[in-house]
Amino acid sequence: MIDQPQTLPVQNRNRFVWPLMASLLILAWSSGFVGIRYANEEASVVTILFWRTLLSGLILLPFALAIGPRMTPRAVLDQMWFGVMSVFLYLGGFALAIEQRVPTGLVALTSDLLPLAIAVLSQPVLGERLGARQWLGTAIAVAGVLVVSFDSLSFGTAPVWAYGLTIGSMLVFALASVLHKRRRTGHMPVHQSLCIHTLTGAALFGACALLTGSIAPPMTRTFAIGMAWLVLIATFAAYSVYYTALRLFPAAKVSAAIYLSPPVTMLWSWALFSEPLTVTMFAGLGVTLVGVWMTSRG
Repeated sequence: MIDQPQTLPVQNRNRFVWPLMASLLILAWSSGFVGIRYANEEASVVTILFWRTLLSGLILLPFALAIGPRMTPRAVLDQMWFGVMSVFLYLGGFALAIEQRVPTGLVALTSDLLPLAIAVLSQPVLGERLGARQWLGTAIAVAGVLVVSFDSLSFGTAPVWAYGLTIGSMLVFALASVLHKRRRTGHMPVHQSLCIHTLTGAALFGACALLTGSIAPPMTRTFAIGMAWLVLIATFAAYSVYYTALRLFPAAKVSAAIYLSPPVTMLWSWALFSEPLTVTMFAGLGVTLVGVWMTSRG
């Protein structure tokens, strides 16, 4: 009887943890478009990715060294592999696909199907079974994403392998997500693991930028705004909330929130770049909301 009043408020507070984290994840994940939109006016995609990951890693480095447990060589190497998968191959694969003239709308659609891949992998890798309601919600959410993306879809003239690259990049990040959860890497705080991920990506993106001769950053206000947005929101906020949520909730539930990234991106575009909103987009948003609600319940 004495313990009950102490336990109930904790349970009530925990009810609000997932909605709060899901909202932060959706806002941060969808904001990557804004930073790319600013920075891409001044530099190539490889240059943007190099400076995004380098600045993120360097900012986190003193905190990673001073705060948290001592990072052993084995732990660092383990996290570097996740950095290769979740930063270099994921972001770099989509960047190369766009460079090979795969339409941006198609690239974005493939990226936004990430939760479907994670849901499929969660059962064999993590033993997280989705019920019939969750699978129905997943199907509805995918339908909503297709509706939102319909107006921007085209197939372009890119080589066949470039289209496969977009699917491969998405699957690599899905695999990295479920492996990250299965290996219980919670022993290393998020700021330390994210520092290693971004510095690993920076080293690889830097090598690619040197090969293309486009490593120097444009010293312009627009590029600076884009970098600040990509580092603070699309990297620190998005990845930190994503990895923290993976430790607290089922992987399929966390990734389901990403289905709302396309409709929220359209709101960013409307608010910052005056891009038009259509009835189809709002219809897709409504369908996606229903699907995410069904997938996240229980």
